[in-house]
Amino acid sequence: MKKVFYLFGLMALFYGNQLVAQDNPCGVEGVVVEASNYQYAPAALEIEAGQTVAWVNVGGFHDVNGVESSIGENWNNPETFSTGAVTGNMEGVCIGTHTFTVEGTYDYDCSIGNHAANGMVATITVNPAQMNTTVVDIIVNSEDHTLLEAAVVAAGLADALSGEGPFTVFAPTDAAIVALTEALEITADELLALPNLGDILQYHVVGAEAYSTDLSDGQEIETLLGENVTVNITADGVFINNAQVTAADVAADNGVVHVIDAVLLPPAPPTNTVVDIIVNSEDHTLLEAAVGAVGLADALSAEGPFTVFAPTDDAFTALTEALDVTVDELLAYPLLPAVLQYHVVGAEAYSTDLTDGQEIETLLGEDVTVSITTDGVFINNAQVIVADLAADNGVVHVIDAVLLPELEEETTVVDIIVESEDHTLLEAAVVTAGLVDALSGEGPFTVFAPTDAAVVALTEALEITADDLLALPNLADILKYHVVGAEAFAADLTDGQLIETLEGSNVTVSITADGVFINDAQVTVADLEADNGVVHVINAVLLPPTTDVTELTSFELSIYPNPVHGGTFTVCGAWESGASIEVFELTGRKVFETTSTQTTVIVSTDGWEAGSYAVRITDGARTATRLFLVD
Repeated sequence: MKKVFYLFGLMALFYGNQLVAQDNPCGVEGVVVEASNYQYAPAALEIEAGQTVAWVNVGGFHDVNGVESSIGENWNNPETFSTGAVTGNMEGVCIGTHTFTVEGTYDYDCSIGNHAANGMVATITVNPAQMNTTVVDIIVNSEDHTLLEAAVVAAGLADALSGEGPFTVFAPTDAAIVALTEALEITADELLALPNLGDILQYHVVGAEAYSTDLSDGQEIETLLGENVTVNITADGVFINNAQVTAADVAADNGVVHVIDAVLLPPAPPTNTVVDIIVNSEDHTLLEAAVGAVGLADALSAEGPFTVFAPTDDAFTALTEALDVTVDELLAYPLLPAVLQYHVVGAEAYSTDLTDGQEIETLLGEDVTVSITTDGVFINNAQVIVADLAADNGVVHVIDAVLLPELEEETTVVDIIVESEDHTLLEAAVVTAGLVDALSGEGPFTVFAPTDAAVVALTEALEITADDLLALPNLADILKYHVVGAEAFAADLTDGQLIETLEGSNVTVSITADGVFINDAQVTVADLEADNGVVHVINAVLLPPTTDVTELTSFELSIYPNPVHGGTFTVCGAWESGASIEVFELTGRKVFETTSTQTTVIVSTDGWEAGSYAVRITDGARTATRLFLVD
C-alpha cells in the first residue's frame, strides 16, 4: 500500500499542474505525500496555487509542522500550516490536508521527537495557476461580442463550448447581430427567444480546429448543426458564406475563434406544406397567385391540419372566361379571400375519409358537399382528378373547377352612384375629390345625389365646363355638403328639419304638396338603400353657403390626344417642379402615379381597359383635374 501512495506522489510530480482525484484515506482530491521512516515522499513537491496536498501516514507516529522549524532552520513560509500527529499503518492513515492558495516556497517538518533532525523535512513549491482559455472565454472577454455571449448563454451552449473541443467558432460581432435584428424588424430579446437559436449558433461552430492557414478557397466545412459553410478567399479577404473574417486566429486552449461581420443563417429546413404542394405544381400557378394576393400563404403554411381542394389553372381560366374578366380582375376581386377559404377545410380529410353525401365545413364557415358516383368523387360540382397529395400539415386534392360559395356582395352608397346611368358626373366628381374610399367605409351615410342633368345645369349657369367644375379646389367641400354622417330615410325627414352635413354646414328639409326638398333641390327618387347608408336622388346641386364656384385651378392643363388611342397620351401644363400626377378610373382605382420635374409627361395606357379616366395634378396648394377617354 505504501508503494501505491508513493506512486500517486510520483504521478503528481510527473503531471505537474494536473489536479487528479486520489483514492486516499483523506478522501479529498489532491496530491498525496506519504510520511514514514523519517521521511516525506516526495520530499520536494511542485504544485499550482489552488491545489490541495494530503499527507498520509503509512508507518510510525508523525505530524506535519509548517509553522516553525523543529531544528532551528530559517523558514520564510508565505503562510503557516500544521496538523496533529497520528499513528500510521500499512493501509495508510490520514494526517491532514491543506489547500495552498498563496504562491511561494513552503518548508515543513515532523515535530515529533528527533524526526526532523533525522531528515524528516520537506518543501512544497506553489506556482501560479495556469489559466485555461476556452473559446467561450474569448467571447466573454470581448467588448464586441456581448450579444453573442448572451445568445450562447440563452441557448445553453456555454458548458459545451467550454469542453475539451477542439472547436472553431465564427463569431459575429454585436454590430452584425444588430444588423440582423434590424433586417428582421425584431428586438435583441426576440432574437434571443427564437426557438431555433441553438441551431443558428451551432451553424457558427465547427467540431475541429481550423486556423486561417488551414482554410482554402471553395472549401466546405461541416458545422455542429450538420450543415456546411463555404469558405471563399478573394482579393478582398476571407469570407465564410457571405460574412467576412475581420479578425482571424484568436487562439484558445480548446480551439480558435475567427471574428466575422455578419450572422450566418443556416439554410431553411425543407418543408412540404399544402402551400409548398401548390407552389411546386405546374398546374396551379393561378391558385398560387390567388393565395399570395389575399395573404393566405402564411396561414396555410402553419401547423394545420388542412384539407385543400385545389382548382387547376384550367379551372381558373374557365371561370375568367365565364365571368368575362381578366385574371388580374379576378385576383383583385374583393371577395376572393372568401372564395379561397371555401376551398379549405380545417382538418385532414383523405379520400378514404370521404363518404357520399357528406357535408364538410370550410374555413369560410360554409359547407361543401361530397358526392361519390361511378364517375368519381365530386366536391360540389368539381371533380377530384388527383387525390391524397400528402403534406406535413394536411392533404391536397386537385379539382377541375373553382368552388363558388353563395356570397352576397356588399353594396355601398358609392356602388349605387357608380351603377346609376344618371350619375356619371357625380361619380367622376367623387373620384376626383378622392372620396371613394371614405364613402365606401362602414358609415352610415345619407347621400343627396344630383343627377347628370343637375350638374350640367350648374355648369351652364356658371358658363364653365364639366372639367372646370371638377377642377374646383373646393370640390370636396361641395360634395361633402351632399353627405350626412347618419342614415336618414324619407320617413325620418320632417318639414323644417336642419341636418348637419360632412362639410359642417346644415341643409334644410322642406316638405310641401309638391314633394320633399333639400334646400331648393327636389328629391326625385328616395330611399335607395345601401349596406352603409341610403341615397336620395335630387334634381339640383347643393352649394354650401360659403362656396365660391368660380374659383378654378390656377394653372392650365391639357391632354392629347383625347380620346386616347395608340397606347400613349401626353399631359402638359404650367405646374411647378415636383408636382404629383395621378390617373384614376372613374371607379376610383388608381392606375398611374408619378412625380414630375417636367411640365410634359407621356403616359402609357398599356393594359388599361377602354373607358373614362381622370388625371389629377397637384403642386402645392393647387390642383387641376381633367377627364379623358381611352379607346
